[in-house]
Amino acid sequence: MRLQEGRIYGIVGDNGSGKTVLLKLICGFMKPDSGTVTVNGKVIGKDADFPENTGIIIEAPGFLPNYSGMKNLEYLASIRGKIGKEQIESAMKTVGLDPSSKLRVGKYSLGMKQRLGIAQAIMEDQQLLILDEPMNALDKDAVEEMRKLFLSFKASGKTMLIVSHNEGDISALCDEVYEFDGAKIKKRESLRAV
Repeated sequence: MRLQEGRIYGIVGDNGSGKTVLLKLICGFMKPDSGTVTVNGKVIGKDADFPENTGIIIEAPGFLPNYSGMKNLEYLASIRGKIGKEQIESAMKTVGLDPSSKLRVGKYSLGMKQRLGIAQAIMEDQQLLILDEPMNALDKDAVEEMRKLFLSFKASGKTMLIVSHNEGDISALCDEVYEFDGAKIKKRESLRAV
């Protein structure tokens, strides 16, 4: 698989087909049994432990339940020290969350937690977004909002790799789609390209 800037790639397949494993390999959370994973010219696990300029959601986002969404993102941002409060607030507003809310994440609905996960992935203005089931737990209106948001990211030159079981998301968003079937990966035409 080769990804180009400013495109959205979809990954589909049955449960257990290896979709999430691929994302973990790209992010350096797992090592391949053979071959290499190269992101922006750097071999993951050799030249870099994690791909630079990459935002991710893999599986269910995990946050500290006794803190607000803003406090959770401030904590995560402090680890890398690249952004300040303004960028975090902007990311939260972008996904429809109120950064001034004192509501603890443990009281968030599943959809709110998913939005917070997307905010976490985008808050550093990353160029590559790797999103595992980003529409999980979102209602119909929120899904439409996120689709528009993701297409705006594409228009600004960001590259996205999206795993989804939802063919509607895949056909609405993706320029190229890869289907996982056991150990095989095959490219298929996206409905968007037709």
